[in-house]
Amino acid sequence: MDAKVILEKLIDLAIGYGPRLLGAIAVLLVGLWIIKIVTRSLRRVMNKRDTNKELRTFFISLANIVLKTLLFISVLGMVGIEVTSFIAILGAASLAIGLSLQGSLQNFAGGVIIILLKPFKVGDVLEAQGYLGIVKEIQIFNTIVTTFDNKTIIIPNGQLANSSMINYTNEPLRRVDWTFGIAYGNSSDKAKEVLMQLINDDIRILKDPAPFVALGNLNSSSVDFTVRVWTKTEDYWAVFFDMNEKVYKAFPQNGLSIPFPQMDVHLHNSK
Repeated sequence: MDAKVILEKLIDLAIGYGPRLLGAIAVLLVGLWIIKIVTRSLRRVMNKRDTNKELRTFFISLANIVLKTLLFISVLGMVGIEVTSFIAILGAASLAIGLSLQGSLQNFAGGVIIILLKPFKVGDVLEAQGYLGIVKEIQIFNTIVTTFDNKTIIIPNGQLANSSMINYTNEPLRRVDWTFGIAYGNSSDKAKEVLMQLINDDIRILKDPAPFVALGNLNSSSVDFTVRVWTKTEDYWAVFFDMNEKVYKAFPQNGLSIPFPQMDVHLHNSK
C-alpha cells in the first residue's frame, strides 16, 4: 500500500507539474537561443555603425547577462515558484553577495568609468600596474592587455580606474629624445652639422615643431649633445632606432669619435 500510494502521488505530481516543467525547459532552451541571436545582431549593428570596440564588448556582455537573468526568473515563475518572493530573496542575496564581492563591484564600476571617460581605448599602448602592452579588449570587470612579447595580462578595471597610467598612443604626435656624445677635441660645430643633416634627411621627422640640437652636457669623458625631434606616434620607435644607427655610422665618417669610459692604470716599481 505504501508503494502504491507513493506511486500515485508521483503520477499526480507528474500530471500536475510535468507540463509546466516541460514548458519551462522549452522556454529556457528557446530563450537561450533567442538571446544568442539578439547578442549576435547587437554586435552586427554596432559593427556596422563603427562603434568603439570597448563599447561593443562592454554593452554586449552586459546585455547578455541582463537577458539571461530575466529569462531564468521567467522560467522559475513558470515552474510555480513565486517570482515576487524570489525577487525579494534575490535582492537580499544580492546584498549579501555584494558585500562579499566588493572587489567585483569595484571592477564593474571601474569598467563603467573607463567606458565613459575613455582614458584609453582598444589598440592603445598602455603602461599600468607594472605592465606595458597593447589594449586588446575592455570587458565589464577586466581589461585585457597583450605585452610586446605576446603575453596576455588581465588587469581588473577597479585598479585601472583608481591608479595612474601612461597612454603612449593617445596623442597623434610624440617627441623623440637622444643624447649623443663625441670625444673632447672633436669639433662641436661639425657634430651639430652632422646631426641636423641626419634629421633633415628623415622625412618622418616633422619640421614643426622644429628639431632641437644643442650641446647639453660636458661629461668626464664625452661632450654630450641633446637632440629632440617630433614625429607621428606610429613612427616613434622606427625613428628612434634608425637615428641611433645613422649616428653610429655618420660620426666616424665625418671624423667624430664616439667616446667610451676609459681608465689609465699606472704601475710603479718600488725598490
